[in-house]
Amino acid sequence: MKYLIPLIAILLIMIPLTRNSNTPKTVLDKSDTVLAIGDSLTNGYGASQGESYPDYLRELTGLHIVQSGINGETSSEGLRRLPKLLERYRPKLTILCYGGNDILQKQSLSHLKKNLIKMVSLCKASGSDVLLISVPNFTLFGLEPLPLYEEVAQETDTPLVEGILAKILEDPSLKSDQIHPNAKGYRQLAEAVYEKLKEEGWIETP
Repeated sequence: MKYLIPLIAILLIMIPLTRNSNTPKTVLDKSDTVLAIGDSLTNGYGASQGESYPDYLRELTGLHIVQSGINGETSSEGLRRLPKLLERYRPKLTILCYGGNDILQKQSLSHLKKNLIKMVSLCKASGSDVLLISVPNFTLFGLEPLPLYEEVAQETDTPLVEGILAKILEDPSLKSDQIHPNAKGYRQLAEAVYEKLKEEGWIETP
């Protein structure tokens, strides 16, 4: 019994630390760089120039956001490209959006998960916070969530924007084709990311 009270006290101290583990250490400043890296969903395929989600996010936040999306890029290709971008831009926050091309090319989902974990690790080792955007699985029965994104988020202690792309791609008025949003869809994606930035404390709310 004499050891029970100290043990309970330790557990009570640990609870708030665990609950707030995803909270960023610093609020983003206007002079900070945010790197948005990914495939065509980051590049804004299906919309006009200046209508990608990073473009809309720049308008919403006023932050310096580097749009670095490449059409058709897989997570393996993104992983190879990431170190040079981190070295060049020294971002305070990196937004990762990968998986669509891995899924379409029927590549291993376990390999996708490993690549995402490696990318998160590279970002954090460089001093950058990370935000992950989940991509739905495209099946004959429609769009299905992929548990691996939640697993990566939990295993790496990384905030996750989940479900917004599936919601957008289920609405014909928000997409340019079966797998890409249109300008309205990208704006909604940017708005969801913006809300997550506020929720996690990267952006101060009045």
